Amino acid sequence: MWIQRHGSAVRVWAPAKINLFLEVLGRRADGYHDLASLMVTVGLCDSLEFRENPSGQIRLECDHPELSTGSDNLVCRAVQLIRDRFGVSVGVDVRLHKRIPLQAGLAGGSSDAAATLAGLNALWRLGLDRRQLGLLGAELGSDVTFFFFGPAAWCTGRGEIVEPLSVGRPLDLILACPAVGLSTASVFQALRSGEPPGNTWGEVCDGTAVRQALRSGEVIELGRLLHNRLQEPAQRLCPAVARLRQRLEALAPAGVLMSGSGSTVFALGRDAADALRMARVLRDVREDGEQARVFVVRSCD
Repeated sequence: MWIQRHGSAVRVWAPAKINLFLEVLGRRADGYHDLASLMVTVGLCDSLEFRENPSGQIRLECDHPELSTGSDNLVCRAVQLIRDRFGVSVGVDVRLHKRIPLQAGLAGGSSDAAATLAGLNALWRLGLDRRQLGLLGAELGSDVTFFFFGPAAWCTGRGEIVEPLSVGRPLDLILACPAVGLSTASVFQALRSGEPPGNTWGEVCDGTAVRQALRSGEVIELGRLLHNRLQEPAQRLCPAVARLRQRLEALAPAGVLMSGSGSTVFALGRDAADALRMARVLRDVREDGEQARVFVVRSCD
């Protein structure tokens, strides 16, 4: 994420993420699932602006009409967590400009929560480092910690154990988002309990090969190794995901995969020109009478 101070305000840009690899290893006693995932931030960002509010209130404004701005929003929860933990009595006004689609597997809510922790750390000069911010983030959601350690990381546990990774070369991608979103909980519920994770631990579950391909910048090999255990149950719930995946595969990219729990499907281009070529074709595609949203992005540095 990127942070900039404008006089008395702090602005933060919160990037989306994609999963190049996602394996579900089993259900935990706390109701979450143990995961192994390779995540990368990409240049599709929300922006948040923070200003102190002397009244003590937490006020969130958002330009997306479908997004709640109440206390259930992760941004508001992040503000309250910081205030409670550090005894801050002053309030804050937050303006959220939403570009990352909702329920799309791109972790827009988690990224906004991470941006809120980072923004308030700067606004109120709390002096927290990224490890401390990451621990706070883990209290809010499984993906929040990752955003303090990007641009790429191997994430385990329920997603909060983060091992930063280097990226050998920028990745050029297109993100295709159908009009319908998917609930993370519903996709996990649709995951068949009898489905074994991966083929063998050494070949799939530990992700050694896909991590090496990312570090070395071998795009063709990376595309061959893309994997998401949640893709099949998401396609059963939302046929638009399967149709978009098939359309992307027909464009012969380096690789195609659904991100997270969906509904976004991405294609990995061989280079920037390849990504633009595919985007021009895909922008004419309609799903259920609505045009699929298509974003041309590059992985963050």
